[in-house]
Amino acid sequence: MNRLPLLRATELRALEARYVDAAPPLMERAGRAAAELALRLLENRRARVLVLAGPGNNGGDAIVMAHVLKQQGIDVVVGPGGTVPKGDYGLVVDGLFGIGLGRPISGAYADLIERINDFRGPVLALDIPSGLDGDTGRVMGVAVRATHTISFIGGKPGLYTLDGPDHCGEVSVVDLGLRLDKFPGALLAVDDFRDCLKPRRRNSHKGSYGSLAVIGGAAGMTGAALLAGRAGLQLGAGRVFVGLLQVLAVDPLQPELMLRTADNALDQATAAVVGPGLGTSDVALEIVRRCLPAERNPRHAERTSADFSLLLDADALNLLAAHPVLAAHLLRRTASTIITPHPAEAARLLATTTEAVQADRVGAALKLAQRFKAHVALKGCGTVIAHPDGRWRINASGNPGLASGGTGDVLSGFIGALLAQGWPADAALSGAVHLHGAAADALAANGTGPVGIAAGELIPVARTLLNRLIATNA
Repeated sequence: MNRLPLLRATELRALEARYVDAAPPLMERAGRAAAELALRLLENRRARVLVLAGPGNNGGDAIVMAHVLKQQGIDVVVGPGGTVPKGDYGLVVDGLFGIGLGRPISGAYADLIERINDFRGPVLALDIPSGLDGDTGRVMGVAVRATHTISFIGGKPGLYTLDGPDHCGEVSVVDLGLRLDKFPGALLAVDDFRDCLKPRRRNSHKGSYGSLAVIGGAAGMTGAALLAGRAGLQLGAGRVFVGLLQVLAVDPLQPELMLRTADNALDQATAAVVGPGLGTSDVALEIVRRCLPAERNPRHAERTSADFSLLLDADALNLLAAHPVLAAHLLRRTASTIITPHPAEAARLLATTTEAVQADRVGAALKLAQRFKAHVALKGCGTVIAHPDGRWRINASGNPGLASGGTGDVLSGFIGALLAQGWPADAALSGAVHLHGAAADALAANGTGPVGIAAGELIPVARTLLNRLIATNA
């Protein structure tokens, strides 16, 4: 899976300006590429095609497409007039509005889009389904639900996050022959962590693969910490210490886990996950403080300031949002920091609303990365990964089966395992997020989901997928 650049509107407009005098023009290239896809979707049938062309460049692409199809002997009707569902069409083409849409769609165009959505045949959207914000994936009043989308030049973030996946169908990307410079955004790909997919040396031992500490598990929430610990163990950490606020003698399902009190779980850690089932008590607050520089306890201060990679999740993030002094201490860390908020936790960290975070998921993730000098995974449909240096990725693996309790804890354990084994923070985050989603996809493909996937079911599937990737990359 090669890296696909994702371009926001400002980047795309700047790139288009450099090719304004290109021959043939970009509009002609786009229209011809769309026509080629339309012919494949028709599967050699000579069915009529309805091409709905709007007033802007997107409509211009549609007009070129219609002209090419007519040259190929296809019966083409060009709109936007007419009643879509009553037409005997083999394909409807949405060329109404592209990425330049600045306000919600209403009135006659909204009615037309509703009629497109009533059509039961294939719908091909040009560049992006009309009504979908290309940068954010927000629906602008109403949006076309396409079965296929052809994105020109590069991918658009809005196709892969928030409401985008529910509207874009199968996405094809054509670069129109343009040379794409290095852009900060891309679709998450194996290339983002390929260098870490190395076979293990035969001459190794458990100490070769690091020690992961998972700290959390207050009364009534021990399952969260145990899930993270099991995920860390099965994704390859040499040893996993689970520091519980509610201490247990043993995990009967995973007796290999070494259960500790939260006070001493960090002593031998090369990476730590703090937060699953932690709660927000005074004891939990003190635990988070111990993981940060400027700690008052001399026994922990030296190690916690620099020696291990740290992932903060769940209630650790809520405590970080509620106590600004913790954020100041976090910025003093010299080792890598990762945070994995869901939208509500991200809103607390940014002192804004969940709605504002969801309205610009890429922007919110980048703000978090800058504010906390951390690698960020903003969870949700199309998880957004952002790095302190400004790079960002959107993950396309996964399905609604991940919308169940405990899957975030499993993700934290996956990330922690890769960190413990020495993966750089950016690669560990990318690899774990990809495997987490891919495991859910594999379960769904086998009929075990998406309905009813339990978090723990992801763990052995992700382990299998990781081993296959390593074997393939060897």
